[in-house]
Amino acid sequence: MLNVPVLRWGKPYESLEVEEVLHFATGEPVCKISKANGGIIQRDLRKAHTAREKLREIPPEELLKMVAQAADYYENDTLDIGDGQQSPDVFVHQQSATTGLPELMCRKNMAKNSFVLRNMDRILDCLTRGLDLNILSRGFGSESRNVVVSYQAQTSILGAVLPSNSPGVHTLWLPAIPLQMGLVLKPGSQEIWTPYRMAAAFIKAGIPAEAISLYPGGHDCGSAIMSSAGRSMIFGSMKTIDQFKGNPNVQVHGPGFSKIVLGDDVVDDWEQYLDVMVESIFVNGGRGCINCSGIWASRHTKEIAEALAERLGPVEVKSPDDPGAELAAFSIKQQGIGTWKMLEQDLKAPGVTDMTSKYGERLVEKEHCAYLRPVIAHCESPECEIASKEFMFPFASVVQCPQDQLIKKMGYTLVCTALTKNQDLIRKLSDATHIDRFNIGPIPTSKLDWLQPHEGNIIDFLFRSRAYQVSEEVAMV
Repeated sequence: MLNVPVLRWGKPYESLEVEEVLHFATGEPVCKISKANGGIIQRDLRKAHTAREKLREIPPEELLKMVAQAADYYENDTLDIGDGQQSPDVFVHQQSATTGLPELMCRKNMAKNSFVLRNMDRILDCLTRGLDLNILSRGFGSESRNVVVSYQAQTSILGAVLPSNSPGVHTLWLPAIPLQMGLVLKPGSQEIWTPYRMAAAFIKAGIPAEAISLYPGGHDCGSAIMSSAGRSMIFGSMKTIDQFKGNPNVQVHGPGFSKIVLGDDVVDDWEQYLDVMVESIFVNGGRGCINCSGIWASRHTKEIAEALAERLGPVEVKSPDDPGAELAAFSIKQQGIGTWKMLEQDLKAPGVTDMTSKYGERLVEKEHCAYLRPVIAHCESPECEIASKEFMFPFASVVQCPQDQLIKKMGYTLVCTALTKNQDLIRKLSDATHIDRFNIGPIPTSKLDWLQPHEGNIIDFLFRSRAYQVSEEVAMV
């Protein structure tokens, strides 16, 4: 069986406490992984400054080349993981085995991560608004107007407490290395694979191993990273968001409550947008914060909900190695059962209609896991409690709401796709501060433009602009 150690500034460390990671369907062990603890992390992070020092010895343009090379290693090579070796096919199989994701989704997310690495130079050029990365490295420099500018790094490392629901979230921490920031990651309990394989690819490409630490473990590991890293990101629920709200050192990624809005000017032609709605709800097993969980319109909502239910309701559970598998398992069986029990009560509330019930049972229990088949709910008004909920499978509520009340009632929205040509509505949605990413026209909520920031610009998070004046008597080297 594969044994996976803690990685402490690039050095493998086998702890006395070891946990078996199990296959979601069979319950058989897939690997044994060493567990860190908060004390080890706090001790190690006293040396965090050395990670940045090592990376600053390599010019940013060279780091970008290494990152691009790492993309090829990550996607195509057999790499050393723990005391074994892992080919791309084995990686996909292991990731699927512990997360419950179909293998096809694992491959797609692998390609997504590789794409970001290969295009990191273009992505950073856009996120920095064309700033020379050497200015971020040195801390100051001259722009094209021959004006001295300064950007001060706010940390030596980027810490991240990672989830297990979707490997696609790893794209958010990938820019740290070419920005000369070390990485301190707590992998998700079921999704250890991407951080370890990415670290192996980085190191093979020539990136200093001393700049990377991986700490699998319990909640104390996450707390230690959050308290000791100058800047960190965490993925979690609304409770997590509330806990770190207002903390400038923490970037929180929680539920997206992403929505599609149909303006009164196009809603009568809703059928031509059905494919966009289906893709937004269903892609990647509905597990992402950018998946659509709400479709809002002033009329035709019952017809829209019926059409979506007809498309998604019949989807069946399939084996994860089946090329046609489109649903991910809840690898923790009780989590799936508990989610359904909560949702089942919401579907019985006044004003709510379960549009997918006629297509068979939604909860599918297996011996060691559970699945939830797609659910489409119709809400007669925004006051229905389910209209403001999101779940970790293909779910969406279709909400009837007058257009003049829509922006006020829709609540926080990570991604909003506006299907309208009404310029007044577009302007009001553009101005709404509770909407983050904004798409105008038939663009799925799940379609990202990697040249634009996702939930905050990582450059603004890791660096701050400041005044920096140099007298003529002092030469700027």
